Formats: sequence, structure tokens, C-alpha cells
Amino acid sequence: MRASHPPADPAMARIHPEGWRQLPANGALAREIETLATLAEALPDDYSVFHGVHWTRVERGHALFGEIDFAVVGPGGALLLIEQKSGFLDETPDGLVKRYRRGTKNVASQLARTADKLRTRLAALPGGVPPLDILLYCPDYTVRSPGSAGIDPARIVDATRREQLGAIVASLARAEGHAHTDIAALHRFLADELELVADASALVGRAERLYTRLAGGLAQWARAIEMSPHRLRVTGTAGSGKTQLALAVLADAHAAGRRALYVCYNRPLADHIALVAPPGPEVATYHQLCDRVLREAGQSPDFTRPDAFERLEAGFQAWTPDERWRFDELIVDEGQDFREDWSASLLRLLRDDGRAWWLEDPLQNLYGRPEVALPGWVRLRSARNYRSPADILAVLDRVLAPDERTTSSSPITESNPEFFVWRDRAGLIDQTKKAITRAIGLGFRRDMIAIVSFRGREHSLLAPYDRLGPHRLRAFTGGYDLLGNPVYSEGELTIDSVYRFKGQAAPCVIFSEIDFEALDTLAVRKLFVGATRASMKLILVLSERAAARLGGSEPG
Repeated sequence: MRASHPPADPAMARIHPEGWRQLPANGALAREIETLATLAEALPDDYSVFHGVHWTRVERGHALFGEIDFAVVGPGGALLLIEQKSGFLDETPDGLVKRYRRGTKNVASQLARTADKLRTRLAALPGGVPPLDILLYCPDYTVRSPGSAGIDPARIVDATRREQLGAIVASLARAEGHAHTDIAALHRFLADELELVADASALVGRAERLYTRLAGGLAQWARAIEMSPHRLRVTGTAGSGKTQLALAVLADAHAAGRRALYVCYNRPLADHIALVAPPGPEVATYHQLCDRVLREAGQSPDFTRPDAFERLEAGFQAWTPDERWRFDELIVDEGQDFREDWSASLLRLLRDDGRAWWLEDPLQNLYGRPEVALPGWVRLRSARNYRSPADILAVLDRVLAPDERTTSSSPITESNPEFFVWRDRAGLIDQTKKAITRAIGLGFRRDMIAIVSFRGREHSLLAPYDRLGPHRLRAFTGGYDLLGNPVYSEGELTIDSVYRFKGQAAPCVIFSEIDFEALDTLAVRKLFVGATRASMKLILVLSERAAARLGGSEPG
């Protein structure tokens, strides 16, 4: 079953694909986005505008097909093709010409060829070719001799008629379709032409750069806050930019020659930060830090004891910090997973004029720990998610009904979350394989896909498998090499538990083994964590009873 999407503004034309308003645009792309805004506001809601301006196509050109930038479908099924030519044109004896660095192109010939090719392809639609018209839009140029342009003057909107674009488009696309026009089929055809994930590699790179830029806003204004002593508590939702903030603080410390300590709860997150952080800071999980400190003090923790971690924590609390373990910057990430006494132990490591940062997200509290009291700290809240597509957050809001809703600022609005439903263990394996096939079919490379299990690693039904179908799995073995780096099995597809994958993300997430009797607090939080790991595509593989509780009971 595919998730439903929030309806477009009923007073405006429907724009496909969405997300264009969030685009950081310049040059020719900015001009085309201006045109989209004009069409969206000028046309009624029974018109649909399909465009190639969307950022998913920026790497390889914007046109839908041929030289066409926009396709407008009117209420009767008539199709109007719009080609926009910004800047200057030349009027020659052969008609209007657009000059480029590598030559010139005859505008009328381009439009005619594109329209002819499109008519041939539209012939396969139910009911045949719909009424089709063309329009040239040149907002920066006034056509001096419309009669010799090679295009019907009524089909040219130049600088003198720029303000009338919406009305002219509405009139040309209002032509009544013939009796057999299948508007839904026409819409599907045009949507396919957009090829939203035809080149997922370019798409992922563009998405990640845009997400990083947008989410970096938190890092900008959080670091601009001044206080003494510096104690800032950032309560931010998934994808709000907490990791960017942490890395920016580490970079600031490195540039200023200040010693920094980054501490989190999750080992995979610590390993990731250690790889991407600037040189110099101490990066560790809380228990790694305890272990390093005690070993340096001559104590060797015995991890064969059942109470090894309790003894490790007690030893760290009893230890007196020396100058070797004093820092100018302290960053605590995943603060929702920390215990009250841990915060006091960590703050002992901060120099008198040191700065402390506490980053947390209560909805990612998978261990049920109470909120750490930090009296006197300034709290900064951010409920804006820049990573997760808007329709993923819409699904989470619908099925989880959180106390505080998250605002989506992702440029992706229509990622189409999908549900694959299983009945037993064999069905789980089969549906997970189908989800992998679906993801690859959408254009995602295997290294862009992460399989995230709803269960912990010790209880996962997928854990014993080293491959699913033809796909080898890259899984944590439970061991570490001589340098302390985690050891993974050789494989193409990463697979991990929702507990270990917390703090990470992937373009396409297959969230599998979802099963629960009741949608309790822990189930809600695990669903939130797993779903918000996806930056572009989410596929949920869930049991029949879980699907029934989430309203996704149809098999994928």
C-alpha cells in the first residue's frame, strides 16, 4: 500500500512534482521557478502543471522531454506544451533563433519536432492523442516581427505580454478534450516522463548537499548565542541539524586551538563522528570514555563480569580528573539516552571557562530513561526536520499522533512510503527481498540502501542471514579490529538494528521486522527512529498485526 499525500492548495493549480519552492536556484533555473510560481497562482485547481525544473533533474537539464519545460493539462484533458526561452533571441529570415556557446537553435523547428514526437508517443494512451498545443514564452525579449517568427503569434508570450501568461495559458489549455480522453492516463504518462529517480546517484548527491545546507541553519544560529557560563541544551527532532551543529562546534574548537570532547551513547555514531570530525577532539561513547580513563589510571575493567558496566561507571565517578582529561568544549550527543549521574561525571571534565552543549531528541529515547535535569541551562528547541521527506512525516503524524508534530523542510514532498506485509518468518524474508528489488528498481544503488531491523541485533530473525536472495549483507559481526574499529561482514547491503542505526541515515531505508502487539511508547519511538533514517525513500516491511494497527494492511 502506498501512503496518501496531503492535498495541494485547493485554490491553486496542482504542480508536479512538488518541492520546487524550497529550491536554492539561480540563473536560468531561477527564471523557470518564477514561471512555475506564476502558473501555480494564476491557474485554477482543475489545471495541472508538470515541469522539469525540479532539483532532481538539475544535474542533467531541466526539460521534460525534448525542449519543453512545462506541460499543462487543462480540465478537459487538453495538453499545452510550454517552452521558455530566457534572455535574448535573434530574429532571422528563418525565424526566431536562440544562440548558445556551441551554436544556434531554431526555436520553431525545435517545438515542431518535439510536438510531433510527443504525438507519436501519446497515441498509445487510452483514447489516443489528446488535443495538443504549443506556446513559446520569452519573458525577456520583445518579438518585433511575430509574423515571421515561424510560430503562430497567438502562441508567443513575449515581454510585452508577460503579465498575461497565466490567462493565456488557461485559455489555450481550456480546449475541450475529445470524448475518449483519459485524463488520469495522461497524468500518469507525464509523471513517468519526469523520471524522478531515473538517476538516483545524481539525485542522492544533490539531496545530501541540499539537506546539509538547509540543516546547517541550526549550526549557524545556535553558535551565535552568547551566555556565561555557556550551557546550551538543544532539543531537536530527527534531521534538525544536531550533527551539523556538533561538527561545527568541533571545527570551531580545532580552529581556535581549544580541546574538545564529543560523547554519545551509540557506538556506530561515535565511529562515524570520529571519521568525519576535524583532527584533535576526543570522540567516544560514554562507556568508551570510562574505559579509556580507567585504563590510563592503571585500572583494567573486567568485561566478563555480569556487572562490568556498572563497575565501569562507578569507577569513572570515583576517579578524580587530572589536566590530561580537562576540556574547553564538551558536546554530549544523544542526551536522551544518558542517565542523570552521567551528566555530573562529564561536567567535571570541563574547564572553568569551558563551554558545554547537550543535544537530544526525546522521541529517540529507546531506553525509557527519564529526562536529565540540567538546571540553569538555556534550552533551544527545533521541531524542523530537513532530512525526512514530507510524506514520511505525514505518515508518522497520522499513525503515531505525537504530542509535538515535526515540521518538514525537506525539498522532497512525494517520496511515496510503501508497505510490504508479512504473516510468518518465510513471509518476512520474502517481503524483505521484494522490498530490496523495489528499491533497486527505483534506481538506488546497493550502497544507498540500508535494511534496518525493528528488533535488536540479538533477537533479529534476519541476523542469521548473510544474504537475501542474490544480495550479500554487510552486517556488524560484534567484533572490533586492533584499532578499535567495528568489523563488518563482506556485503553489498548494510543491515543493522534500529538501536545501532540511530544517529545515522541512508537515502533508501527498508525498515523491516516491524511487529508489536500494542502501539506503546517504545513501539512509537522505534517507528519514529527507523522511519526518520530515510532521506529519500522509506519501505516498511511489517507484520499483519502491526499493519492493521498502522492502517497499512494491504500487501506491498
